[in-house]
Amino acid sequence: MAVRTQPRGRCVLMTEKDTIAMLLVREALLQSCAPGVAISEVLSRVGIDPAQLDDPQARVPASAYAQLWRLLARRCNDEFFCMDPRGLRSGSLAFICRSSMAQPSLGAALELALEYLSLTLEHLHPVLLRQQSLAEIVIGEREDVPRRPFTYFTFWMIVHGVACWLAGRRIPILAIELRCAEPQYCDDYRVMFSENLQFSRPRTRMLFAADCLDLPVKRSGEELQRFLAEAPANILVKYRDPLSLARRIKHDLRSLPAAAWPETDALAHSLCISPSTLRRRLAEEGHTYQGLKDSVRKELAIAWLSDAAVSFAEISARLGFADTSSFYKAFRKWAGCNPGHYRSVVLASG
Repeated sequence: MAVRTQPRGRCVLMTEKDTIAMLLVREALLQSCAPGVAISEVLSRVGIDPAQLDDPQARVPASAYAQLWRLLARRCNDEFFCMDPRGLRSGSLAFICRSSMAQPSLGAALELALEYLSLTLEHLHPVLLRQQSLAEIVIGEREDVPRRPFTYFTFWMIVHGVACWLAGRRIPILAIELRCAEPQYCDDYRVMFSENLQFSRPRTRMLFAADCLDLPVKRSGEELQRFLAEAPANILVKYRDPLSLARRIKHDLRSLPAAAWPETDALAHSLCISPSTLRRRLAEEGHTYQGLKDSVRKELAIAWLSDAAVSFAEISARLGFADTSSFYKAFRKWAGCNPGHYRSVVLASG
């Protein structure tokens, strides 16, 4: 396998460290800023060249995007880019964090945060559900027409970012389902959330292991002030999976059948580095090659479990397991539940 030193096609995620697609800047401005001179003035204030606004390939520093978010929130008195009739008034993020950090566990904190969002927003009404070893946050909506993709992703950015901060670690996302069609700018969200983004689904929800809900919340007032001072830049960057050697390896593993995945020595040879250098560089990023293979197997399994036409035996074979029982054992280790339970939850009607 030849692992590319630079990603191509859909894998073009970051041309430099910690950047955001200009397409997301356009989405942020759509309802929160009057067109014309006002947009140019706002972009110039945060160090973004207005001339790049029409370049779909352009990227801006995440720090500049975070400044834009804060500036628009102050101007509009809305931390949700004016995408809801009621919106989130300035100070909402601080209130959510302050009230949630007083709870004993992440589950209790999330329930409180989601209750506040449900009461505050008019169009989005999230609830936290626990089904044995799986947890899901489901967004209830009154209207038949889905929201903009950017609306859902901004919501998940806030909720997941706060959850990670409360827990003091990244909360792994098994999958995110969205009612909207897939937009052209979602590569950044795959980096931030999960490779398993599924569009045109009956409802919008996020799935993760239920044992995360039992994590203790231990945050101090000093930590809260530091978090709020750095928000939303810390949400945009800290808890995502940035472009790295590990991510490029995972991308190429997805393009091959599991039976063709190279051993460590062959992979290192294709990268023109020694096996020891490969292990060291992955270790510096917090990974092992075996861990990357397991991660890709989990992502593929989750995607295929969403299709009732694909049997467990076929998934096992595709992933390179000797038999179905080996797949069951591995999936329980990855996701905290057996494949049958996960499929039943995912395929349950709205």
